[in-house]
Amino acid sequence: MALNNKHIALAHGNGGRYMRELIDDLFGSRLANPHLDTSLDAAVMPLTGDLLVTTDGFTVQPLEFPGGNIGSLAIHGTVNDLAVSGATPRFLTLNAFLEDGMEMALLTRLVDAMAAAARDCGVSIIAGDTKVVGRGECGGVYLATTGVGIRDPRAQLGFSRIRPDDNIIISGSVGAHGAAVMLAREEFGMHGDLQSDAASLLPVTQTLLAYPGLRFMRDPTRGGVATVLHEIARCTGMGIEIRESQLPVNDSVAAVCELLGFDPLYLACEGRLVGVIDPADTEAALDELRRSGVAPDARVIGRMVDGGGDVVLETELGGQRILDELEDDPLPRIC
Repeated sequence: MALNNKHIALAHGNGGRYMRELIDDLFGSRLANPHLDTSLDAAVMPLTGDLLVTTDGFTVQPLEFPGGNIGSLAIHGTVNDLAVSGATPRFLTLNAFLEDGMEMALLTRLVDAMAAAARDCGVSIIAGDTKVVGRGECGGVYLATTGVGIRDPRAQLGFSRIRPDDNIIISGSVGAHGAAVMLAREEFGMHGDLQSDAASLLPVTQTLLAYPGLRFMRDPTRGGVATVLHEIARCTGMGIEIRESQLPVNDSVAAVCELLGFDPLYLACEGRLVGVIDPADTEAALDELRRSGVAPDARVIGRMVDGGGDVVLETELGGQRILDELEDDPLPRIC
């Protein structure tokens, strides 16, 4: 059997026996669900309602990091893109680009993590493809996904709904994914037990959708919270004021950023949500997020203001500074 090999070989991508066994015995058996049939070139999606579709790619290094790996990250990242758009994710497709020489044991762990994350999120992987590239042409494995979900009829979201004085909320501490991956690379001679925040946002989004004053949701992945805030300001033409004293930053993340000169507002989060909500619904929504335990650290971090278009941080000392839009990538291949 192909899986008796300890490493991926080019033969696992040539369309022959090794490729069939890799797909059936590794991907097929571990991702098994009633909708996955590896003998077909297309899958049926039994869905009704308004469908939302998203697509994403994942190239994180290292492939495994504290709190997750590229497999679970691919599922959570795709699910979260649908969830913050107001959808209930149902089906995913998966494309795996594998490097010749990759350890089969590592690939097995990644696929097992995908399967566990998909089960936890209530989604089925229904179709996919596998390609093998030569050594040095890929960072071990790249993953590409497409996700399909059904729009929740309560979801009335969009930049056009945002109003001055609306509150900006965050579901938890920021920057943990970026900092955890940075430590896992061991490029700076630093070590620690910091865990990535990578997780499904479905419990958070489904709680918030009960509140008609919810205007907008987004997961702050590449570029972090600051990049999402700049997108909101640019697309609404309004300014944003946030308070440094209200920003939840894990002590370990703060220490890493202080030592290396990073700003946690620009570091990737993979299990956090930035939302804009009517002040009339803010306290009730936050109380529910905390009471239910899905986002115990959820809080208001700022508000929308008329005119300007700047993102302004009010410092703990009472001063103000404009948060610049991200230009250089401080930490490439993070998700």
